[in-house]
Amino acid sequence: MSVVVRYAPSPTGRLHLGNARPLVLNWLFARKNAGKFILRFDDTDTVRSTEAFATGIETDLEWLGITPDLKVRQSDRLSLYDAARDRLIAEGRLYPAYETADELDRKRKRARALGRPPIYDRAALDLTDEDKAKLEAEGRKPHWRFRLDGRAVAFDDLIKGGQTVNTGSMSDPVVIREDGSYLYTFTSVVDDIDMGVTHIIRGEDHVSNTGTQIELFEALGAPSPIFGHHNLLTDAEGQGFSKRLGSLSLSQLRDDGYEPLAVAIMASITGTSLPVEPYPDLDAIAQKLEFSMISHGSARFDPAELETLNARIVHAMDFTAVRERVGDIGGMTETAWLALRDNISRLSQLVPLYQDVVVNAKPVVAEEDRDFIALARQTLPEEPWDETTWGQWTGVLKEKSGRKGKALFLPLRLALTGRHEGPELKALLPVLGRKVSLARLS
Repeated sequence: MSVVVRYAPSPTGRLHLGNARPLVLNWLFARKNAGKFILRFDDTDTVRSTEAFATGIETDLEWLGITPDLKVRQSDRLSLYDAARDRLIAEGRLYPAYETADELDRKRKRARALGRPPIYDRAALDLTDEDKAKLEAEGRKPHWRFRLDGRAVAFDDLIKGGQTVNTGSMSDPVVIREDGSYLYTFTSVVDDIDMGVTHIIRGEDHVSNTGTQIELFEALGAPSPIFGHHNLLTDAEGQGFSKRLGSLSLSQLRDDGYEPLAVAIMASITGTSLPVEPYPDLDAIAQKLEFSMISHGSARFDPAELETLNARIVHAMDFTAVRERVGDIGGMTETAWLALRDNISRLSQLVPLYQDVVVNAKPVVAEEDRDFIALARQTLPEEPWDETTWGQWTGVLKEKSGRKGKALFLPLRLALTGRHEGPELKALLPVLGRKVSLARLS
């Protein structure tokens, strides 16, 4: 079987880390199986869908290193949905219903009060043509429901194993709104059939939808794709992310300086048996990750884990790649990069640190340390310098001043960098050089 998967976001907000989970998992599955990846915009909600959000989603995919084999918009495919609608109406699987939202709400409350499940009672199926004409004369417009078989729909889930959804305990879903626009449950099935989608990989919150959609596939005379429902990525408190609230949006993570590979790793590996660690690229993750490794429990995102992972990726960068990203900042050398890298977790922190420590440091010398700093200046070794210079110099200072520990090292750090903490001075000293060091010890 030639694998075809799709990612179908609605362009009604920015993608967040939770949205990235099915996105990356679909991409990895396609890459592992030499398959096809489709980006399909669910933009039939014309009120909330915007071109700006669609463009933002494409930017997010490009940043993550995901290149769709095909991009489509549901708003361009209305004739397909119309044809499927007409077929299902003719076969009696779609029927018009005229209840208002308030009327439906009252029905649900009444059912609960009587101890019955609050599902739609199919009253619309009893309407005569005369009833419908009268309702429409009153100005009512119908919404259209798909008539479920009301049975146990069983399927083998790639991740969760054997699943059964009882559509008899569900309301017939509304698939066409009063204004004639289509809902995703319907259009998704029509598109999946037309595009030959073989696997649908999505969050476990869609399991119940799968029963409905399998019945829709069957009603349209098509075999169902293979489904896989993964655990959802949540925040540290176990809450879901919100696209409209911008919770950990990919654009914000990008602006904050996180590496796209770190974000992709967190989105896909969190909540699996694989360790969260650096990988060279997405293909390397694809080769290791099996759906059997995805936990059936929650997948909680830890911001500290992202920070640590990002740091490991940044620290492993070679200097050529760093220069391509940050440019020539004050003639920064590879030696300076090696001295500074362990003190940053994001590459965006490199330039401020370099400027603060190497270029524009403001020496700090306490009154009680002035004699000690004068001695440090007098004993500063001649060049050339390397990482052994710091040890030699502080060894002499320890012997001559009697200082040791913090009393020895902190005044030197403050004089050379103006900071209480920072890069290891044995690595930084050769970067500063003797001339700069002498000036800062003055």
